[in-house]
Amino acid sequence: MARFVVRRLLQSGIVLLGVTLVVFLLLQLVPGDPVRVALGTRFDPQTYEALRARAGLDQPLLQQYLSYVGRALTGDLGVSFRSGQPVTTIVLDRLPATLSLAGTAILLAVLLAVPLGVLAAVRSGTAVDHAVRVFSQFGVSVPDFWMGIMGILLFAGVLGWLPPSGYVGLTEDPARWASHVLLPAATVGLVSASILTRFIRSAVLEALAEDYVRTAEAKGLRPRVVVLRHVLRNALIPVVTVVAVQVASLLGGVIVIEVLFAWPGVGRLTYDAVQARDYPVLQGAILLVAALFLLVNLLVDLLYARLDPRITAR
Repeated sequence: MARFVVRRLLQSGIVLLGVTLVVFLLLQLVPGDPVRVALGTRFDPQTYEALRARAGLDQPLLQQYLSYVGRALTGDLGVSFRSGQPVTTIVLDRLPATLSLAGTAILLAVLLAVPLGVLAAVRSGTAVDHAVRVFSQFGVSVPDFWMGIMGILLFAGVLGWLPPSGYVGLTEDPARWASHVLLPAATVGLVSASILTRFIRSAVLEALAEDYVRTAEAKGLRPRVVVLRHVLRNALIPVVTVVAVQVASLLGGVIVIEVLFAWPGVGRLTYDAVQARDYPVLQGAILLVAALFLLVNLLVDLLYARLDPRITAR
């Protein structure tokens, strides 16, 4: 198990290094001078040269990249062109908002998708199955920004139950946090739930056709026990992959939803950095997203090993 974890950590480190190289090279292809854009009407030759030197933009490209990687290994992601604050501080300040939104959204998605997917598989071909499939198709087909707008109009505008936008920290006021996070989390959670429902239904249907299910039924076990104790465990492995992809996507920041609901997360930070051409912040946000993706993948690999010990031997 230890060798399995070490091997996955080394692979993640190599991938993360590759991400830094690709992002660095792509940003070099963007036309224009980011420091000049950041200064705007406050342009001053001395300030301009000082900022370029501070950001290391006066060095050769290879030296810039090596310096960036070396500083990133120590937690220094540079300084924002726009605000002058450390990028690490800016990115980490936005992380709690993203974690709270992603965590709530995936929790709602799992709580909705698991019972619906299992029910549709067990009642395959019935009206219940058709209704669940219509729901999942609706969630996949309808754009999340449209559902967000409809949610704002209904629950904030017409009913007045929830605030239309904004953010309150969980530790500041849990009740207000819940009221603010529910609408955006439900919007993205509905899309994730639709995707998960379809995969869970397919995985459970495949498991129900296995020989061990017929053996369990022949022993006289109740259908509920067969589904919960035998079918779900074997159907979890492919479903875990889909859940991991959804979690990683949400942790990366749902940019459209965060902009729509004025949610100060990593997605909104990335959008603002692109608008302002604040390259250090953009690099830091992408690096954080990549690290979150790799962390989720590592946790999924460990969960795989827990569900099926034969995986660690590969």
